[in-house]
Amino acid sequence: MAEQTSSRPGGSWLLVLFGVILVIIGLPLVYGGAQLIFLGGSWYYALAGLGIILSGVLYALRHKTGFWLYALIFLATIVWALWETGLAFWPLVPRLVAPTVLAILALLLLPVFPYSTGKRGPFAVAGLLVLALIATGIYAFQPHEVTRNAFAKVEKPLVPAAAASAGDWRYYGRTPAGTRYAPLDQINTDNVSGLEVAWTFRSGDTPAGSAQDQNTPLFVGDTLYTCSPNNIVNALNPDTGEVKWKFDPQAKAPLWQRCRGVSYYEPVATPAEAAPAPADGAAAQPTAPAAPATAACTARIVMTTIDARLIELDAKTGEPCADFGTGGTVDLKQGMGEIKPGFYFQTSAPTVMRDLILIGGWVWDNVETGEPSGAVRAFSAKTGELVWAWDLGNPAITKLPPEGESYTRGTPNVWSTPAYDDALGLVYLPTGNATPDFWGGHRSKEAEEYSSSVVALDIATGRERWKFQTVHHDIWDYDVPSQPALYDVPDGKGGTAPALIQVTKRGQIFMLDRRDGKPIAEVEEKPVPQGAAEGDWTSATQPYSTGMPSIGTEPFTEARMWGATPFDQLYCRIAFKKMRYDGEFTPPRTDYSLIYPGYYGGMNWGSASVDEANGLLIVNDIRMPQFITLLPREQADNYGPSAAHDGLGTQLGTPYGALKNGFMSPLGVPCHQPPYGTISAIDLKSRQLVWQVPAGTLQDTGPLGMKTGLQIPIGMPSLGGPMTTSGGLVFYAGTQDYYLRAIDVTTGEELWKGRLPVGAQATPMTYTSPETGRQFVIISAGGARQSPDHGDYIVAYALPKKN
Repeated sequence: MAEQTSSRPGGSWLLVLFGVILVIIGLPLVYGGAQLIFLGGSWYYALAGLGIILSGVLYALRHKTGFWLYALIFLATIVWALWETGLAFWPLVPRLVAPTVLAILALLLLPVFPYSTGKRGPFAVAGLLVLALIATGIYAFQPHEVTRNAFAKVEKPLVPAAAASAGDWRYYGRTPAGTRYAPLDQINTDNVSGLEVAWTFRSGDTPAGSAQDQNTPLFVGDTLYTCSPNNIVNALNPDTGEVKWKFDPQAKAPLWQRCRGVSYYEPVATPAEAAPAPADGAAAQPTAPAAPATAACTARIVMTTIDARLIELDAKTGEPCADFGTGGTVDLKQGMGEIKPGFYFQTSAPTVMRDLILIGGWVWDNVETGEPSGAVRAFSAKTGELVWAWDLGNPAITKLPPEGESYTRGTPNVWSTPAYDDALGLVYLPTGNATPDFWGGHRSKEAEEYSSSVVALDIATGRERWKFQTVHHDIWDYDVPSQPALYDVPDGKGGTAPALIQVTKRGQIFMLDRRDGKPIAEVEEKPVPQGAAEGDWTSATQPYSTGMPSIGTEPFTEARMWGATPFDQLYCRIAFKKMRYDGEFTPPRTDYSLIYPGYYGGMNWGSASVDEANGLLIVNDIRMPQFITLLPREQADNYGPSAAHDGLGTQLGTPYGALKNGFMSPLGVPCHQPPYGTISAIDLKSRQLVWQVPAGTLQDTGPLGMKTGLQIPIGMPSLGGPMTTSGGLVFYAGTQDYYLRAIDVTTGEELWKGRLPVGAQATPMTYTSPETGRQFVIISAGGARQSPDHGDYIVAYALPKKN
């Protein structure tokens, strides 16, 4: 028989306390919910808040109807959450976890009411809800938002690991094609779980301030070459990490210190070299035989610096090559006109092709109009002499500008890494957008034609062969940030077509014929929102790669807003409804608007990898929107100093500054539901998504910047790129937790992860040592983006040595 209780006066204070808590919880829900209703948003929060307040008052008065009212609200909340989000795990967490905790407390307090029944029933239900919370906690440690489709691994002979070229990593993307694929299988899906740290090197150049370590080392012959944020180059023993030589160029820059890589060049003397074909098509005339390389520089490391110098070093000794430029150095500021401190230098590795070194440059985004030119130049890799220049604003300039002039200022630059096809004689340039990023009313016709494009130039002459634009009149900073990947794809007729695969910040993946730039995968021009700020304009249409999957491009809705609690989720809903959002091409104006995918991406400079054995494109993406508002000139001038990305872009010379930042809750949690970054595989034959998994966990980050220590695979923003091998593996380390991971290339399953001393935002690489025959996987770990922990580590992993 149930226990009957007439009154429990000793516990009345608990009912009053719980009632007060409910009222305190309900008040901000009503206040925020009313704002949300006024903005045209969900009525749930205001109605739930009112019900919770009334329930709290009844609890304080010790009326059992307070419990039944809250029970009704709880059941209605479950129905609303399922209606709004379905069964997706992460969207349900902020909607149901906190109400469930309150429901448990309400059940535990039910026997305290006067004349209540026994404890058994309420406690049993409370126990079930506790079990549900425990199950939720356990389930949170499993990856969600996972896609896995069937894919049959291609069975084909592998390139022998002993082949001389197979063991090297001679270019930033391993080869000029930029596929980041290594035909090495000593480390494979069967044994990767046995990887262990083989050695660790410390460069002594720990990133500080705006510096970041984004280096992908090179391996050539018997030496590993690395560079640090301040362009310090170390040549290392590949088996031990011991230093062979070190070169410090004493490079200085006021901001943005980084070195994504160095390059390698071996001068080759030929009997006669064909001169570039004259413009009128007349036959080329042979030139004199090329001079042999000096004995001191039979192989060379090519580097650029953060103060705009091009330097060649003896690959064996690290000494500058005396026959290159002036004492081994070429001044890259020549012909560029005025360069204010920090306004022009190189962050990406130079591109060595044939006997040429191709140089682009980074400019300080969003500060002013008329910044240094985006001209691309090719220098002799033997002497440092300028061979040709491509100035898109003045094609008549083919080398240095006339005396007293400069290359066309303010034109789109090439800050990322080109790829090239030597057989076709073409180099492919990913271009930025003309400065400043968020205002285009002043841009020239040439800037409009070449912003955010892929441009193919003739290697020998530097003349344009074709171009393809990924964004028209780019006022969102959707420039092309990544190296193109060159890979021959099935043509549907039993053969292959030479493709160029370009990933973008927009999450669009364009597949072009690299001979002429025509789309292989269908591209459609689609109408986009109009209504730019006064004095600017927007393109009526934008290109969409409808023949390839897009990554992370699902449009935002109020229901996709998120938070760690119902309160910051409500905050994010209100903030979203206050902003203007009409999709990825919402024009910036003087009100607040939302940019998504945003100027970090989508895909960024880490670029993609192609598993050449299976024809799989591997990409990682970032899903972090930003808000932006254009500040009228006078207001912007009084706001504060300029920032390259988050913060104020002064945009001097235009009517507006641009204030922008990440769209975050007060707890520092992104305002949209997870994942915030993924790794995906796309079959280049069927052009279908094969798998997609969240990238990274909360272990080394969390609300308010606190580290949770929890390996919850929510999927975090990621920089750096993936690398694939013929061992069936993807290696990746660009997450905000401190790990290098190995993933099965055909399933997306994580097979191994190695803990790093700090986070990484570089792309891993691999090589085989000629001395020991061991395959090593290398990652540069200097700290994840926005992490407080920084370091100066190069970490090498390998399988245990055999006895």
